[in-house]
Amino acid sequence: MRELFGCFGRIARRDHVWRAVPAEFGVDGFYCRHAHHYIYWRQFADGTVGIVTILHERMHQMDRFREDSVP
Repeated sequence: MRELFGCFGRIARRDHVWRAVPAEFGVDGFYCRHAHHYIYWRQFADGTVGIVTILHERMHQMDRFREDSVP
């Protein structure tokens, strides 16, 4: 858990590479890999970062994104 929160801090400081989520996912945001997890986030207008979801590498990412994007 501490390592994940450390990664969140690096994301917020932009010390971690921000990769854009591929267009086929249909969402705006960024992602990175940390150990066996993928972290997805968005940047708000005020510059703050919001973690959207954290997925284990074995989870099917497209299905999870569709679930998370439904209001």
